[in-house]
Amino acid sequence: MKAFAQLFTALDETNKTNDKVKALKEYLLSVPDTDKMHMLALFTGRSPKRQINATQFRTWAIEASNIPAWLFEESYHVVGDLAEAVALMLPDYSNASNKTLTEWIAEINALNNQPEVEKHHWLMQSWAMLGRQERFVFNKILMGSFRVGVSQNLVIKALADVAGLDTATITHRLMGNWMPGTYQYEDLVHTDTATEDVSRPYPFFLAYPVQETSEKQKTPEALQTLLGDAAQWQAEWKWDGIRAQLIKRDGGIYIWSRGEDLATDKFPELHPFLQHLPDGTVIDGEILSFKEGQPLPFAVLQTRIGRKTLNKKILEESPVALIAYDCLEYNGEDIRYKTQAERRLALESLQQTTPFPEMFRISPIITFNSWEELAEIREQSRGMTAEGIMLKRKEAHYQVGRRRGDWWKWKIDPLSIDAVMVYAQKGHGRRADLYTDYTFAVWDGDKLVPFAKAYSGLTDTEINKVDAFVKRNTLEKFGPVRTVKPELVFEIGFEGINKSTRHKSGVALRFPRILRWRHDKPKEEADTIETLKALLGE
Repeated sequence: MKAFAQLFTALDETNKTNDKVKALKEYLLSVPDTDKMHMLALFTGRSPKRQINATQFRTWAIEASNIPAWLFEESYHVVGDLAEAVALMLPDYSNASNKTLTEWIAEINALNNQPEVEKHHWLMQSWAMLGRQERFVFNKILMGSFRVGVSQNLVIKALADVAGLDTATITHRLMGNWMPGTYQYEDLVHTDTATEDVSRPYPFFLAYPVQETSEKQKTPEALQTLLGDAAQWQAEWKWDGIRAQLIKRDGGIYIWSRGEDLATDKFPELHPFLQHLPDGTVIDGEILSFKEGQPLPFAVLQTRIGRKTLNKKILEESPVALIAYDCLEYNGEDIRYKTQAERRLALESLQQTTPFPEMFRISPIITFNSWEELAEIREQSRGMTAEGIMLKRKEAHYQVGRRRGDWWKWKIDPLSIDAVMVYAQKGHGRRADLYTDYTFAVWDGDKLVPFAKAYSGLTDTEINKVDAFVKRNTLEKFGPVRTVKPELVFEIGFEGINKSTRHKSGVALRFPRILRWRHDKPKEEADTIETLKALLGE
């Protein structure tokens, strides 16, 4: 654990890419293979199952720190991170432990089904064995909140350098639902491809947002400059569903989400067409809810996400189909090296022979002759239940991760509404002492009704100004939440809006974020609940 805590600190203290890669390589070259796999699991979101709940953790931390509960809570709200607050508040102990990361995680896993008294005894002993930084990292792992300031790409680069393999191979082998107990380091870095897991998906190719290049590059003229001749590009609708890879290998079928969740059992409607595919097929596409041949809003699909059991009612109300847009493996061959146009032909040949055309659809290609014409078509996106346009270079290969150049997403401008900030809460990590998480409201008669939360979209300078306003204009305190004087107006952008019985406002927004601070608007000119409902078509 000492080595892992030192790695965490080294990564947290630098923004330099080379320094991060160096720290990762030094760690990989100095620890046992089992620790390497546990590090990779933690850095790719595969934390051990949580065995101690938040109430137990807080109660026992208050006991171990020997301070009043009110002081513990106040200290926690100042720090903003429970794992860090506990690490700071616990006394320094003289004991020390040389247990490896693997040994600590094995002990965490061994707590499963243990009585509360045993968990309590183990945690008290564990805290007494660890230094402050080790306790902090240990707490993060224990509570399932481990995050580190390093991209998966850097981790893969360091590992590829150490193993002497290319990054594409390592990226592919880290896909899927592996865990350190079932996947060994030697399996990860071997050179024999015959032992590859047949269920493993390929790394997803992600489009680069046109909007992130420049506001000016949303125009047809700028697209001409950015992308060149329109004839070199294939355009499709950007569908709003669940990105997935569907695999048929050795008689088995597998559905993987982009988040690397194995979701085969979540979409039983897709099994018949998958079973009919030839072995050695991998399709990339979007799973959407469909009814009467038309895609439904994402909110309909959302009703079945996360449910352990899909009953008849859910399957009837949210039936799904696949809109496929790429073929990655054909007749057992990895064809990602082929051009976009060639892979499209492979996809079409698969679809032409399926007896399930309603389940296995292909994303239609949008015909256009100029960027001006495509810009006009893009305005129809919401009517197509799409988020905008996908642009794919016809000669492009299927790459790994987000790469600027060959795949672009040209999303429609968000819906927006002007709202008043009514609540604020401190952020986490480096922003733990700043109010960065806000709740916004619109007018319902002479009352302000909260309808959305947002925490992104402001510059650091603006965040500091809002933070100062909150501290000067707090009206009430509810734990970490502050009710503030309703004065500041912001334009809130969002991708979609749906009815909701769980919210006072009666609506729920999709991907709300702050577009700008409306210094020019007094609170009285903020929008109303009727404006929101009008966006619902009411």
